[in-house]
Amino acid sequence: MGIGTSLFLIAVGAILRYAVSDTVSGVDVPTVGLILLIVGVIGLLISLFMLLVYNRRGTVVTRDRYDDPPPPRY
Repeated sequence: MGIGTSLFLIAVGAILRYAVSDTVSGVDVPTVGLILLIVGVIGLLISLFMLLVYNRRGTVVTRDRYDDPPPPRY
């Protein structure tokens, strides 16, 4: 799950939790919104953690430069 998906889940969860007042038979809409909010926040935290871990490796990748002649023209 990426940062965009997490933000989307947080937005949909907040809308369902706080803005929707309709009722659905057998489904508690605010509870579904709360679940989406929690999943979105956890996904966002994991995504940010992974982003920080993989960008702080401190490795520098250098490429060797070869001065090859251009390929022959046919």
